Amino acid sequence: MRTLLAGLCLGLALSGAAMAQPASSALSRLHDDLRLTPGQESAWRQYVAGIDDGGRMQAQRQAAELMLPQIPTPRRLALMEATMTQELADFRRQGEVIRAFYDRLSPDQQRTFDRDTQPQPNAGR
Repeated sequence: MRTLLAGLCLGLALSGAAMAQPASSALSRLHDDLRLTPGQESAWRQYVAGIDDGGRMQAQRQAAELMLPQIPTPRRLALMEATMTQELADFRRQGEVIRAFYDRLSPDQQRTFDRDTQPQPNAGR
């Protein structure tokens, strides 16, 4: 599921300076490839804002991973469950944003979006 989300969101959920340029260029390429009409530009801006969490998900995941070895098993389980619940909520929210944008595209643009956001092999590793 994470690989799918990463592919759909073009890596924007990942933080770090090393990922900033590739994600930005992937979004620019997608924007150019879609050949959006002026009427679709506001939907594009909503899409970009909706899939970018500013690295919050990655930071929360890293913080939880750092805590895991330091807490007893029942608390580890609770932390893992809370983390998974939050990730699922974030996935659902981003999915709604993606679907809303996708619905504004023409069939040709949808094919382009599907092609350009296809998860890459080994993207989740």
